[in-house]
Amino acid sequence: MNPFRLLLLGAPGAGKGTITKKLRSVVPNLQSIASGDLLRQEIQQKSKLGQIASKYISRGMLIPDDLIISLVTGHIGKLSKDEVARSWLLDGFPRTLHQAIALDSVLGPRGQNLTSVIELDVPESAILGRIETRYVHVPSGRIYNSSYNPPKVRGKDDVTGEPLEKRSDDNEQTIIKRLNDYNTKVKPLREYYKEKGLLTTVRGDTSDIIFPQVVEHLEKL
Repeated sequence: MNPFRLLLLGAPGAGKGTITKKLRSVVPNLQSIASGDLLRQEIQQKSKLGQIASKYISRGMLIPDDLIISLVTGHIGKLSKDEVARSWLLDGFPRTLHQAIALDSVLGPRGQNLTSVIELDVPESAILGRIETRYVHVPSGRIYNSSYNPPKVRGKDDVTGEPLEKRSDDNEQTIIKRLNDYNTKVKPLREYYKEKGLLTTVRGDTSDIIFPQVVEHLEKL
């Protein structure tokens, strides 16, 4: 499999994290650049960017595009030549057309344009079922699911042994709203990457169905 620069698109609960974990088992030194993980690191380190982000989060407000763009593109800009040469994927960014255009304006001059965009198309009913059995290790953002990705010890994080929690927004009403928001925002994003010839859609109810499709596509790049 040739080195790739991949964007994973998918609704909340579509399984992007699970697909990333599976890809790491078959792609040596795969780097996952997840906006949520980067944001948590900045907040924990109490950096200037992290402090600004914390204010938005504490007020229940969405973090502005420019802040997320600065976070992710800044991280990509710090990658070494060796890291750039290896496969990497983006998870959780870009989420809007504005973010996608900003990302391309950074990657293009560096010769690091995306080589593929894969959207995980999972039925809403399957996503709702997953959310009901999803638990998270809040400090790290690691996600577990009691039905298909359980922790080694029930209710405990595999790495730290700390308790897992049920997110307060993991309920049907909130998830349906988030799915609707995603479907609205992804349409122009989907068209943008389709016009560039980068978009591929894979479909299935579970990661076991979707993952082989992802690997098959990446092997063709």
